[in-house]
Amino acid sequence: MTPATRTLTRCWIALLLLAAASTLVIGLSPPWLSLAVLTLAGAKDWLILTRYLGLSAAPRMARGFGVVLALFLICAAALALAA
Repeated sequence: MTPATRTLTRCWIALLLLAAASTLVIGLSPPWLSLAVLTLAGAKDWLILTRYLGLSAAPRMARGFGVVLALFLICAAALALAA
């Protein structure tokens, strides 16, 4: 197994674990648990951006996408807590 294949396999396993955790948490009803789901979604998005799309090789692009992702998650968290 090449290092690139190993990295993608580890990323895929991490995405599966994060998706399973999101599924477990989403069934619970308190509004603050939506923050946990948003955090897990942000972690999945970051893995996809940096590993699958290869933005780890372009730090400035990764930082820009990270800022947009963080702003979106903050807005989504504010809406979830306001509901």
